[in-house]
Amino acid sequence: MFEYQITGRFFAQLAGQMEELGAAELKEFGVKEITPVYRGVWFKTDLEHVYRVNLWGRLLTRVLAPLLTFSCHSTDYLYKTAKQMEWDQLFSAENTFAIFATVSNSTITHSHYAALVLKDAIADYFVEKFGKRPDVNTEDPDVWINLHIDKNKAHISLDTSGGSLHKRGYRLDSVPAPMQETLAAAIIRLSDWNGEVPLFDPMCGSGTLLAEALLHYCRIPSAFFRKKFGFEQLPDFDASIWQKIQDDAQRIRRPLLAELISGCDIDQRAVNAARTNLNSLQNGHLIRLQKRDFREHPGLEKGIIVCNPPYGIRLGDEKQLEVLYKALGDFLKQKCKGSTAWIYCGNRNLIEHLGLKPSRKIPLVSGNLDGRLLKVEVY
Repeated sequence: MFEYQITGRFFAQLAGQMEELGAAELKEFGVKEITPVYRGVWFKTDLEHVYRVNLWGRLLTRVLAPLLTFSCHSTDYLYKTAKQMEWDQLFSAENTFAIFATVSNSTITHSHYAALVLKDAIADYFVEKFGKRPDVNTEDPDVWINLHIDKNKAHISLDTSGGSLHKRGYRLDSVPAPMQETLAAAIIRLSDWNGEVPLFDPMCGSGTLLAEALLHYCRIPSAFFRKKFGFEQLPDFDASIWQKIQDDAQRIRRPLLAELISGCDIDQRAVNAARTNLNSLQNGHLIRLQKRDFREHPGLEKGIIVCNPPYGIRLGDEKQLEVLYKALGDFLKQKCKGSTAWIYCGNRNLIEHLGLKPSRKIPLVSGNLDGRLLKVEVY
């Protein structure tokens, strides 16, 4: 038996500073013994909940099923131990696989080499038992294997998600510096928007915040585009339960009210990209998009405003951005009375230029940016 079958414990990977948010989301799925740690959450549940978490989880990056944990001080021992695992319980020589590895605070110091050692152990296991080895496919494998070595303890897991869950499948077109989908989902979640008031993005870019708002309101699973999941390779996978979860997800969808969600952008290319992406989603055509400078927009009173303005790392000059942030603050004060704005700021030096005092500043990491999500209530 594999470790997850004995312990019932799984690990959800998350972006930095989203651990508590991820724990709260997992609690809503009904899982137990939730323990947030750095860049993830340990939790205990059954496989039915693992299927549901993978389909619906909006904040999670991956869900890992631990296969084996052991003390590991050398690559020789890693190879020897991994080669003894029953890999044919998970996949066959006809399947493809890939390994993603991380190492820290250990005598094994190179993650790439550790991944190669594990790859060789798996390949040699199949050659010795079946006379044939499975191929490696780093782009779209049938099976993702995770190796994490920390303080000379190795954790080998199967990625039940089958690749990063942030790749929803609706991003068919893009613009420079797009917002990651899981971060956009976190912003929609933190806003507490439930569709009772309109939602507007005045700098919508390729439409990620608008798309995540649509998925949330229409009760569409985050991973509804995904054709396969890693949990389908588990030896105790139950296809009938998985089919029921998918059928239930179809039944609870609801339509989008026209113009409940809207956005604009000054760049026609961004608006075109947003339209392409949103049209790939059910009800996406009902989201109103305009090529328009937000400074010329009539605004939105008593609604929810979400946006991800440029922050000067890859886009624009800081002086120009200071002017932009001041204009955004003026727009909110003059045209958005009674609304609440949620603004993701990747450059904290720009916050003061809004000219509005945020009631909350929530740390959220985006790539290498230690950004802040600002809650601004406009009275």
